[in-house]
Amino acid sequence: MRNTAKFLLTGAFALAMVQAPAAEQQANTAQQQANTAQQRQQQQPRQQDGVLVQQQTPTFRSAAELVTTDVIVRDAKNEQFIADLKPTDFDILEDGVKQELASMVLIHGGRAYNTLAPPPAPVQEGIILPVARPTNDAAGRVFLLFVDDLHMDFQQTPRIREIFRKMLKNLIHDGDMWGMVSTGTSSISIDLTYDRALLDDAINRISGGGLKPSEIIKGQEGAGGPVELRYRAHVAFTTANQLMANLEKLHNRRKAVIWVSSGYDFNPFEKSRLKEQLGPCDSSGDGSGSSDQSNCVSDNGRVDPNLQPQGARFADAELVRDMADVTKAANRANATLYTIDPRGLVAGGDIGENVDPVEWETYVSKTVDSLRTIADLTGGFAVVNQNDFDKALKRIDAETSDYYVLGFYSSNPDPLRRTRRIEVVTKRDGVKVWSRTSYSLRPTPSDTTATTKK
Repeated sequence: MRNTAKFLLTGAFALAMVQAPAAEQQANTAQQQANTAQQRQQQQPRQQDGVLVQQQTPTFRSAAELVTTDVIVRDAKNEQFIADLKPTDFDILEDGVKQELASMVLIHGGRAYNTLAPPPAPVQEGIILPVARPTNDAAGRVFLLFVDDLHMDFQQTPRIREIFRKMLKNLIHDGDMWGMVSTGTSSISIDLTYDRALLDDAINRISGGGLKPSEIIKGQEGAGGPVELRYRAHVAFTTANQLMANLEKLHNRRKAVIWVSSGYDFNPFEKSRLKEQLGPCDSSGDGSGSSDQSNCVSDNGRVDPNLQPQGARFADAELVRDMADVTKAANRANATLYTIDPRGLVAGGDIGENVDPVEWETYVSKTVDSLRTIADLTGGFAVVNQNDFDKALKRIDAETSDYYVLGFYSSNPDPLRRTRRIEVVTKRDGVKVWSRTSYSLRPTPSDTTATTKK
């Protein structure tokens, strides 16, 4: 009897030892099924006030980019470059808020001196990258010659070519990288290269192809104004924006764009164009002693001030928008634009064109102002109303040879603040500072997708 009880007790203990892992496994399986069901429930849409609400796991993205800007510092008295400034001598303000200087490089005589190196980028978990080595091709300057032959007079072709030959002599030196693009019939497209011999061949192909005043006045009018004029301007600004996007991919180089053009005016010779559209008055009448004066201008050329050609009302605003787009792209690429008007010191118009002197002066003034605006908003200067191109090119050469490159990480986390104002000041007295005045954030992929969908 005692042996039987002992046997039964031993069998019960063995059975318990066998069932325990099975029970534990069943409990784990049940817990996993419960977790899976909970996840599915969270991913499924729930109903709130009769509306299905999709629950999604929030995704957080953050990025910090080094913002760099070229700074030229000269003595206010003798205009000499100051090359002994320290990082503590500069203050950078973004939208009025002081930023911490992260990097500083001095370029003096074309040679780079790394005064303050930027901190290394944060290491991502699970990724081990080799230490980046400085490239040997990081010295020298980059010049992009933008030939807007769609806005240059054909009669000035010899003068235009001479200006570019002076660039080859006084501006582009050995070790400088350069490229050249035209907008019109010159059909020039040279990628960035060090070969200066290619420039001489390209210069011989430059030819002005701009519209004459008579062609603008008698040209076809559309909803946006003169059709041919607006098309040429669209080609010029589109080409310039593409060039800025390409320059944005180039880093650690001084990038200067030499923009040669006679300037832009989206509403030139307004009264003459209106007179051409309406035609002269018919003073013969219909025998009733009255004539229709609502659709014509008088023989003495007077035009009703309330009348305007088609597209004239918003012409200036559209020009400002196009110039703002290209200057924003240039600032984002940290490229300085220098504009050159090949007309030089402009006097009166061509005698054969028979253009009203007042309208001609207005046209010249607007085109010159457009070139000034493009240069000023990117830290450069405009070579207009002057014939001494040698002096201007030597100044560009000096500004692109001696400068500082300052970098900072923006303390403003607001991604909606696209365009941000920059101000660089020095703590040293008696100096003048030139730098770009703003920069724009790169569009995010989500912004590009939203724009495409619209």
